[in-house]
Amino acid sequence: MKGGGILSAKGYIQVHTYTSFAQIPLKDVAISVTDVNGAAIALRLTNRSGTLGDPIEIEVPDLSASQTPNTGVIPFTVVNLYARIADYEAIEIENLQIFADTTTRQDLEMIPLSEFPKSWNKLEVFNTPPQNL
Repeated sequence: MKGGGILSAKGYIQVHTYTSFAQIPLKDVAISVTDVNGAAIALRLTNRSGTLGDPIEIEVPDLSASQTPNTGVIPFTVVNLYARIADYEAIEIENLQIFADTTTRQDLEMIPLSEFPKSWNKLEVFNTPPQNL
């Protein structure tokens, strides 16, 4: 879903995928970003550091939309992010808010499915509540 204003700026998403409390990086995690209607924006794989290398670029409203209160303009773009890799719990982040000139870092702890012996296709969903702007 696009913000309420003209999309004339860029915001960014960077992910960090890892497993265990030791934060061991996970390579080849499939990361997909969609708009709220499900249209694909980006598809990437994490590198050996568990990151994307370059962040994903997202069109967002101009920074000025977040500088003045009560303009009626939503100063961010809302996207959904999905992370999947074989033998690990899938993660879905709903309503992730991306702001102009800002890199949103999303840390994703991937839990091995072996910790859930009766779950072969477990999905964990996180919903980001709206900002009170």
